[in-house]
Amino acid sequence: RDRSHPQTEEIYSKLEGLIEQMKELGYVPDTNLVLHDVEEEQKEHLLFHHSEKLAIAFGLINTPCGTPLHITKNLRVCGDCHTVTKFISKISGREIFMRDYSRFHHFKDGSCSCGDYW
Repeated sequence: RDRSHPQTEEIYSKLEGLIEQMKELGYVPDTNLVLHDVEEEQKEHLLFHHSEKLAIAFGLINTPCGTPLHITKNLRVCGDCHTVTKFISKISGREIFMRDYSRFHHFKDGSCSCGDYW
């Protein structure tokens, strides 16, 4: 966990709050995507700190409500991050534009422009 950012506590706190809200709405972390040989709880912890999730939390904290978020990633977005971003777009009422190395995703109201095919 990188702690060098001055808003570290606020970012992680925001993300934890979003995760709680998502779980109340039916989100189940896809731990099959974690390849480390660790306990299930540790796999969830590893998933929750992917860079795009942290970037979204940062964007929600630092931009006015209703402002679209733009995230660029140099790797492919994992399936769990894709699912989480759909949930966050629904919870926050924000449009989230995410570009990974192979696709462009536009998340709005809990769905993605890619139709969950990427």
